[in-house]
Amino acid sequence: MERIGVIGGGTMGNGIAHVFAQFGYSVMLVDVKQELIDRALTTIKTNLERQARKGIIAINEVTTILGRIATSTELKAFANSELVVEAATEEAALKKKIFAELDTWCAPETILASNTSSISITEIAAVTKRPEKVIGMHFFNPVPLMALVEVIRGLDTADETFSTVTKLSKALGKTPVEVNDYPGFVSNRVLMPMINEAIYCVMEGVASKEAVDKVMKLGMNHPMGPLALADFIGLDVCLHIMEVLHRQLGDDKYRPCPLLRKMVAAGHFGKKTGQGFYSYA
Repeated sequence: MERIGVIGGGTMGNGIAHVFAQFGYSVMLVDVKQELIDRALTTIKTNLERQARKGIIAINEVTTILGRIATSTELKAFANSELVVEAATEEAALKKKIFAELDTWCAPETILASNTSSISITEIAAVTKRPEKVIGMHFFNPVPLMALVEVIRGLDTADETFSTVTKLSKALGKTPVEVNDYPGFVSNRVLMPMINEAIYCVMEGVASKEAVDKVMKLGMNHPMGPLALADFIGLDVCLHIMEVLHRQLGDDKYRPCPLLRKMVAAGHFGKKTGQGFYSYA
């Protein structure tokens, strides 16, 4: 496998494109607007230069790696891709629309993967005529640094598809972990209720945000407190995942904290907006 497609130039998409290009793959990066693509390429260049300063790659590799990334604003650009990884906004209707279109543009043997953090792979696969070739490939942020990839089987995902994506993840220097198709998979089914409970602690006056984060960092040896992590992920993303868990599992232990809803309604999404539980000047 040599030709990889990536949909979406946001935080996850540009990281996925970066890693594939770094490890020698030809990448086609597609987004809806050229300005979004330009921003993604600038971010990738900045991150590659940071890797070069740290000695992870040679400085002369930066240009070579960037040269492996082609771009387009049209899905038909994936006609020759052997694997397409979707990293669009975390909305089920949007992802289904994208996969239905990919199914028409991509060759029958092309594997279609989603970087979704919570949406059912089985549901996404059902809008295609190749459910056996649809799989979850959930990278973690920041993609160039984080070792884990959750490889998620849909109900009809073929063993061959799973094997191919597992091997590919290892070729990127990642550690793939097999996960079945349940809401939130493993990572977010465990992580998001913890973040949600930390927000309840603040809302109910159990402790300050700083105290909650300090307890989890020093007492549980977490590298980052749950509220700081929520800011980093995006409070809007956290709310969306909690809503998916609550709706699909039907258990009130997944009910999003009212303070989380209020902050998202105010547009305080965390680091990306400059204000969440903490301020980011």
